[in-house]
Amino acid sequence: MSKIQNGTMESIQECRTYTVTDIARILGVSSNTAYRLIPEKLFKSVRIGNAIRIPKRSFDKWLEPLDL
Repeated sequence: MSKIQNGTMESIQECRTYTVTDIARILGVSSNTAYRLIPEKLFKSVRIGNAIRIPKRSFDKWLEPLDL
């Protein structure tokens, strides 16, 4: 379910996954570099069709000790 606020659509339930683009932005690296992290299995990921999604909990658990 979503609602319109300030002319934009906003999800009522917060999204529980990151995209590869989100990961790249968070880490301050290119999308290509972020895609190269996926096969290293540093955090969980799932492929849905052509899309890759990374569970926030898994990524945040990996990132936290790095203290970036």
